[in-house]
Amino acid sequence: MAQRGRPLSFDRQAALERAMDVFWRKGFEGAQLVDLTMAMGISPPSFYAAFGSKKEAFYEAVELYIRVVGSKSAKALNGAASVRDGLRSMLEATVGTATSNPSGGCLLVLGAVNHLPGNEEVWTYLKKTRTDTLALIRARIQRGVDEGELPTETDVGVLAQYFLGITQIISFQARDGASRASLKRLIAPALAALPQGRPASQQTGTSAQIAAAPGLARP
Repeated sequence: MAQRGRPLSFDRQAALERAMDVFWRKGFEGAQLVDLTMAMGISPPSFYAAFGSKKEAFYEAVELYIRVVGSKSAKALNGAASVRDGLRSMLEATVGTATSNPSGGCLLVLGAVNHLPGNEEVWTYLKKTRTDTLALIRARIQRGVDEGELPTETDVGVLAQYFLGITQIISFQARDGASRASLKRLIAPALAALPQGRPASQQTGTSAQIAAAPGLARP
């Protein structure tokens, strides 16, 4: 947060966006103050006046990332009519995000990979964001069970961990230079892990209507 005093002489939001790009490429540990200030076009005193510390700037950058970039996957997950289509759309959005940055990957996964003692607070912060993502995936799968798309005996927790793991695999492989096309080929095998649901006659609500609609029944 900016300190009280003279008004900032630069666009703080634009500077934060550039800082986000640096953290996305280099991670918290790899991003040095000189990297940040050069990208933002400001001096170190201006950086500290605007953000307080590198850690606080990182937290703000992560929140911006979640709003601008990470929200795409969440919207894709919950915007589809079926759980299968939602998970497919989420993985497609994840691939798009992971390959949209020249360095590849996801800031929430790769922002602080090494659990170093001096960076434990940052590591814990990013772990919390990933836990929030896990909860979103779990809730969508549970809704699939409740609506009859998936069997009642489905292990929702394990499936949620599995699909979160797939998003992390996509991130790491993108950082290693995997192409968008090759990463998209991971989606079909991942979706094969979903168990078959109950017949349409036993489903409820929207899921039953989808399953019974011509051309939309589960193969």
